[in-house]
This record gives sequence, structure tokens and C-alpha cells, in this order.
Amino acid sequence: MMAIAGTKSGHQFMFLSDAADSCAAPYGELLCAPLDDTQAQDRLAQFADVVTYEFENIPCSVVQRIESAVPLHPSSLALSIASDRLQEKSLFRQLGMGTTDFFPVDSLELLTEAFSAFGAGQAAILKTRTQGYDGKGQAVINQPAQIADAWEQVGQVPCILEAKVKFSREVSMIAARSPSGEMVFYPLSENVHREGILRLSIARVDDPLQQQAEAMARRLMEHLDYVGVLALELFHVGDELFVNEIAPRVHNSGHWTIEGAATSQFDNHLRAVCGLPLGDTAVSQSVAMVNLIGTVPSEKAIAEIANATLHVYGKTDRPGRKVGHITLVDDSKTGSDVFAENLITLLDMVGEKELASALPFVATNS
Repeated sequence: MMAIAGTKSGHQFMFLSDAADSCAAPYGELLCAPLDDTQAQDRLAQFADVVTYEFENIPCSVVQRIESAVPLHPSSLALSIASDRLQEKSLFRQLGMGTTDFFPVDSLELLTEAFSAFGAGQAAILKTRTQGYDGKGQAVINQPAQIADAWEQVGQVPCILEAKVKFSREVSMIAARSPSGEMVFYPLSENVHREGILRLSIARVDDPLQQQAEAMARRLMEHLDYVGVLALELFHVGDELFVNEIAPRVHNSGHWTIEGAATSQFDNHLRAVCGLPLGDTAVSQSVAMVNLIGTVPSEKAIAEIANATLHVYGKTDRPGRKVGHITLVDDSKTGSDVFAENLITLLDMVGEKELASALPFVATNS
């Protein structure tokens, strides 16, 4: 999606991926090689004016080597923090941001002690410090009898134990910063996950917590001298926002910006890393995104829904895999009731019937 946006602006792309069937391949030259292949890295650096990445589970050593040869954004510092949950949570605390309680855990003994420290009745989530996304590398612990199994489940590797947060909703802030320090912010996205995977995002224009989320993003980006799009995943707890994690890249919960915002997150990421002025992030209509998990439903059925746009990623079907998304906008001619009805129809279509019936709030954008 970044390359699709960039080719419209005249950029040329080369991709380094270890997947021969990379869905980006039609939009540039694909170097199919292991990420730590130094010859491939050198070829990428020789081609590029600037390098970026779209996945934080890349070895930092790879990014640091490329960074030494060619401008790279976001920096290896940002990647090293975002790819380690302990470093990440510690930075949030350092910058005065709210987080859930947490403990580093390197053994079953420490895990037992940490869970006990939370106190009776407090559930927790054990997460690997690295290599976790979409619910992978996690185990829920509700009672002491589950501790040993949870430790086995995550592979007995360095972890972080977090107290489960009682939140009213999950939201995310998508922001961008240029090398000159210019920053832009999108409206908060309200997100719904199931089985650790994002299912639905709805843009919330004029959300009462917008300014609080922007202040957090600003603080982080200034501290890291960040360049590019940054996503903050947040819990709404009472009147506050707790930071869950950051993603140093364009983010799934911001995919609605392609049709829903004046400038998409992909355009603004490229503008930022290329040192160009950032684009307008205004949203003038209700907009939502429905993820397609595992398989793509009938394209004909989707086409029959007004103002629904299908994005297919070119990936093979697989349970739990994000293979595409649908953006739905309200063109202001149909009204919010029709927008809500169409969104519920889409959720039913992709197998999220329970979610569709539980979301009466989709009828409004405020």
C-alpha cells in the first residue's frame, strides 16, 4: 500500500523480502533474500535515496547496517525500542505516560513472584519481549495454576508480565513527523480486536481524548527525533489513556485513511521519510475499516454496498492471516443510519456477526 501510494507520486521502489510471493513485488524490484543477506542489503542501499520498513520484527543489526550506508527512517533506535516490550514500557514510564503495571520475567520462578505481586484476583498477560504481534507470543494467566502452562506456551524466553487492564475501549493514534519537526495527527481510531487480531477500526472525529493522545505522540516523536508515521495503541481507562505499545510504521488501524482522510497514512509516511511537507489529515465524513481475516468474501457482494472499497493484498488464504480490508465511508448523501447499516452488513459478511450485533455505537462519528 505504501508503494501503491508512492508510484502515484513518481517514486520508484526496491523491496528486500525473504518471501518470493511478496505482495509488493508488482510495484518495484524485489530482492528475494534473507533479511541478513549483506549482498542484498548493499544492493538495496546502492539503489535507494532513503530506506524505510513496515514491520518491527526485523533484526536491529540489519537495520543498523543499512542505516550506516543510506538514510533510514524511522531510525534503528525507534525500532530497537518498539521491538522490545520491556524497553517500550520503560520509555513510556520515563516520559510520564500511563501504563499498566508490569514486571520483567526471565524464569518460571520470577514469573510466579511477579504474578503474586499483582495481588489476589488480578489477571495478567505474559508477553514475549520480542517477536510478538496479532496476539502471538502471549498467554493469559487468571490464576496461579496457569502459570507453568503459560511459561511453556510462550517458549520460556524473556518476557514481560502485564496486569490486565480494565478498559472501556481500545483506541489508536496515527501520527507523522518530518525531519524538520513538522507533525500531523489523524483522528483517533476506535478499535475492536478478537483473538488478538484487529477486526474493526472506526475514525472518531472530535473525540474528547484526541488532545491527550496527540500530546503523547508528540512527546514520543520529539524524544526519539522520529521521522515517519508512528502508531500508538492505547487503552481508554476512566478519563485517561494508557499506552499499550507503539508501532514504528504505518498501521493496520490507519488503513481507513486511504479513502477516509485528505492524505493517507501511506502518503504521509513517504512524505516524511523523503523530507517533503506533510499532507492534510482532515476527515470530513464517517469512515470505518473492516479487516478480512483468513479469506476474502464475495467481491460482487462487497461491490453492491454503497461507498465500500475492497483492498485485497494478494496473499494466499490462511486462518488468522490479514488478507485484505474494506473501507466504508459515508458520502453524506446517505446519512449515518445507512452508514451504520452498511457497516453491520459488512461485518456479517466477513463472519463477525457477534461484533455486528454488539456495536450500536457505529451509527455516529462523534
